[in-house]
This record gives sequence, structure tokens and C-alpha cells, in this order.
Amino acid sequence: MDIIKEFVRPELVGLIPMLYLLGVGLKKTSMISDKFIPSVLGIVGIVLAMIYTLATVSIVTYQDALMSVFTALTQGILCAGCSVYFNQLFVVQVKKEDE
Repeated sequence: MDIIKEFVRPELVGLIPMLYLLGVGLKKTSMISDKFIPSVLGIVGIVLAMIYTLATVSIVTYQDALMSVFTALTQGILCAGCSVYFNQLFVVQVKKEDE
């Protein structure tokens, strides 16, 4: 968990369980193929991180804008990656118990 604290902004850590639940919901509804769920979570994570970033940063120069885009991309991908990772840990644990 320390690695999450080191790389994911504390105010965006809440995205991880939200994206996890979104992924579980998408899987149960069969709206999209399972292979696309990580991509959807990545896109949703980036969009939500972008909304947060734009709401909290004042953009004056093009460098501010580029930094905001970079921050949103990296934070969104990290949060989506963590949610998929935790899902895989859960799946492996459930399979281990079934054996």
C-alpha cells in the first residue's frame, strides 16, 4: 500500500474502489466484453482525474495546461491499474480457495 501512497495523489485514491466497483458492475451486466473492461476503466479514470485536475489548478501558461494533462493521464491510469490489480488479486484468491 505504500507504493500507492507514493504515486497516487491522496485525493484521488478514492477513484480506485470506485473504478473497481464500476469494473465489477460492467462484468455482471455483460454490456461489454471482459477484454475491454480495463480500457474502459482507464478512460473513466483519466476523465475523472482530468475533471479533478482542472477544478483544482489554475491554468495560466501552456506549461500549466500540459502539466494538468500529464497529471490527469498518469493519475487516471495509475488508479485504473490499481483497481484492475486488486480485482486480479481477488480472483486469484477465490480460485485458490476453490482448489
